[in-house]
Amino acid sequence: MTGARDLPKPSGIIFGLHDRPDPMTSLLAASQHVLASIVGIVTPTLIIGGALGLGSYVPYLISMSLFVSGVATFIQCRRIGPVGSGLLSLQGTSFAFLGAILTAGFAVKGRGGTPEDILAMIFGLCLAGCLIEVVLSQFVDKLKRIITPTVTGIVIAVIGLSLVKVGFTDLAGGVGAKDLGSPVNLGLGLLVIAVILALSFQRNIYLRISAVLIGLVTGFVVAALLGKVNFGAIGGQPIFALPRPFMFGLSFDWALFLPIAFLYLVTAIETTGDLTANSTISGEPVKGPLYMSRIKGGILADGVNSGLAAIFNTFPNTTFSQNNGVIQMTGIASRHVGYYVAGILVVLGLFPIFAAIFTLIPKPVLGGATLVLFGSIAVAGIRILANQPITRKAVYVMAVSFGLGLGVALVPDALKGLPDVAQKVLGSPITLSGLAAILMTLFLPDDAEDRALAADEEVSAKPATA
Repeated sequence: MTGARDLPKPSGIIFGLHDRPDPMTSLLAASQHVLASIVGIVTPTLIIGGALGLGSYVPYLISMSLFVSGVATFIQCRRIGPVGSGLLSLQGTSFAFLGAILTAGFAVKGRGGTPEDILAMIFGLCLAGCLIEVVLSQFVDKLKRIITPTVTGIVIAVIGLSLVKVGFTDLAGGVGAKDLGSPVNLGLGLLVIAVILALSFQRNIYLRISAVLIGLVTGFVVAALLGKVNFGAIGGQPIFALPRPFMFGLSFDWALFLPIAFLYLVTAIETTGDLTANSTISGEPVKGPLYMSRIKGGILADGVNSGLAAIFNTFPNTTFSQNNGVIQMTGIASRHVGYYVAGILVVLGLFPIFAAIFTLIPKPVLGGATLVLFGSIAVAGIRILANQPITRKAVYVMAVSFGLGLGVALVPDALKGLPDVAQKVLGSPITLSGLAAILMTLFLPDDAEDRALAADEEVSAKPATA
């Protein structure tokens, strides 16, 4: 019987999963992974810190996001016991939790909480929530009956669409800015978008994967020339920062917990898709016990790493999908490259001066980049939906779920007559649309087209007989 290590490499793969490239090759490949992901790792913290007024804590929080992403990437690639996929899979801060985290933060701030109180609540909620993903990792093969591709596509699309307001507000200058909507702010944001678009269609693959980073640098330089960068804000940062577990303590609120708990369920399914794509590109099995072991280990690592994130003062981690493109581009699928990626991220996270540089980025520049990123998340959800049969049942599941989720995002006061707990839970567009999609998927009757598709899937799933 042929072992997994003896399988032929797919076309374009130079180093397979278990190969060991030389140190220089590994370092160059790892650098490409870091370039492709670093903006995604630090941006959620920049948005949360800016929106919730976390001030001087933001550089430290960014440092911890890099540090934990490095540790999490090592665990995911190395596979420690049952934890980790063992694939070249990079971990980073998840955008999916932004809306729920901001809602929790604003709730604490609204009742007079300090930045420390806000962070204690967020990290307490996220630490409790990670246990859901840890448990679900062992039942992921059963979840497909509840979290269908249609449900996943709806939730991912709503995540992106509900965050567009955050990105566009920053593009215009940021919440409370005196020059909100000024031509200079709008021009900076549109410049960043233009650079990202121009580079995304270049033939040079290195320019394409670095498009967002180069767009931010270009916008930053122009903003500096216009006097919109306060370089004095970078002073006073320590040269070296050791991670401090539970620096802000922990708090908990059941009403604020439910939206975050639901997102751990969704990200478990999203991780399944990312790891399946990773396996396909790397030439590894996408069915059978080895494949399922890797999927369960990868989701378990997502949960464990999100727990580490809460302990070390940063936000939930998830498996990044953009790094699958880097594997395809470089032809290097070796998980040993992941150790180099992990090392680079840990080193960057231990030096707050690096994180402080990101805090200098003006809001319009950041907003231009995040508008593209959030729109891309929405498109990813739409792409999932487009790949599914659009039956009559699916049409109504999507219609009602989008209507409720986007409706509560556009008219949040519509729920003000409900009890406070219900407002907190149902006031999240992601939670409301997701719950609606799950309930309708379970209870709406299947029509003839749905039954025919189910029968086809059952036939195709049966093993062929000789």
